[in-house]
Amino acid sequence: MRIDILTGFPDIVRQPLAQSIIKKGRDKGAVTIHVHNLRDYTDDRHKTIDDYPYGGGPGMVLKVEPFDRCLQDIAGRCDISRARLLMMSPRGATFSQSKAVELSVQEHLILLCGHYKGVDERLYELYPIEDVSIGDYVLSSGEIAALVITDSIVRLLPNVLKDIESAWSDSFHDEWLDAPYYTRPENYRGLKVPDVLTSGHHERIAAWRMKKRRELTEKRRPDLIEKAKNNKI
Repeated sequence: MRIDILTGFPDIVRQPLAQSIIKKGRDKGAVTIHVHNLRDYTDDRHKTIDDYPYGGGPGMVLKVEPFDRCLQDIAGRCDISRARLLMMSPRGATFSQSKAVELSVQEHLILLCGHYKGVDERLYELYPIEDVSIGDYVLSSGEIAALVITDSIVRLLPNVLKDIESAWSDSFHDEWLDAPYYTRPENYRGLKVPDVLTSGHHERIAAWRMKKRRELTEKRRPDLIEKAKNNKI
């Protein structure tokens, strides 16, 4: 298996990836892991990977260009059309042992580490990215989630654990998900930021975001809606 990790904070992951079961898997050749620093794919002297969100609001948004350029660089070395691209995000379906088993038979995984308010939504229009969450809480960095997922998968690979049967028998703030976010540039490879976010009309922006939050939650996590209803009874 090949695993690529795209991160703006590579030091968070490098040391843990050289320890314990993950190190054993790498030493045995069961997995190769490549850590890519998104700041290497910027074009300004400050190596900027984030910017303010269109439409206003708190927080910062990761820019689309560093991710796109990094993925294109990887594509120049191997066929990423066969890879599974996973974004570490609280908007995703909750990671589970069954998901770890499913991913452990893949040849190539690309883990994208979210940070701040999230990533420019246009990245999802350029690549078939799956959001994945390790639980209903928010971390300060997607790198931690990437390490959790990497560990859970690598331990299932052949010849990594002495007793693979043990691994295969293992046990297993409001109700809405967040809306899509966009940042500069306004037009990237023909993909434009939704007009409402550049309108300066704060009520329309708030209504658009609430609509998108409901749509995403109903589509991806209807259990959150049912849970919220039950809590109000």
